[in-house]
Amino acid sequence: MTELLHVSGGPTKPEIIAVSLSKLDLTDGCRFFDIGCGTGAVSIEASKMVRDISICAIDAREEAISVTKKNFEAFKINNAQVFSVESSEILEKQEIGSIDCAFIGGTKNISRVLEVLAEKKAKSIVLNAVRIETVVNVINKMKELDLFEEALHIIVSRSAPITGETMFKPENPIYIIVGKSGKN
Repeated sequence: MTELLHVSGGPTKPEIIAVSLSKLDLTDGCRFFDIGCGTGAVSIEASKMVRDISICAIDAREEAISVTKKNFEAFKINNAQVFSVESSEILEKQEIGSIDCAFIGGTKNISRVLEVLAEKKAKSIVLNAVRIETVVNVINKMKELDLFEEALHIIVSRSAPITGETMFKPENPIYIIVGKSGKN
């Protein structure tokens, strides 16, 4: 089995990826944007879910881009473009084309990123956050743009041994914020 390479701050945990992707409503042939792609783990899982997906992975960190490219090669993901740039810069470019679904794992200029996704009529947007301030800002911006659908607070706990028995150790809680265009 192929092992996923890591970068600082990642990868997104499998349980969080599963919930996040279920909220994106991916369809065969969709254009999927992984913003703040980190290790590329979300893109890899998305490519397993639907046929003929077109992936655009974006991260401003060189380390993340290097690891994403290696992971895409190891998992035989050959339907992806990878961009080492601040996400708002690349998304604003006309030649980037349409966006069906966008997963945001982390980025600067989140307000501008959401504005561009709204302008490009992205059908679904899912953002993962750990900071409460980010959650509040994103929900408010999505409401302003008439995108906000729901927010989830997910806590995953994993079993761990303790004195010959089993306990649960919680992971850091994650907020999943969901936006949809064309709700009215």
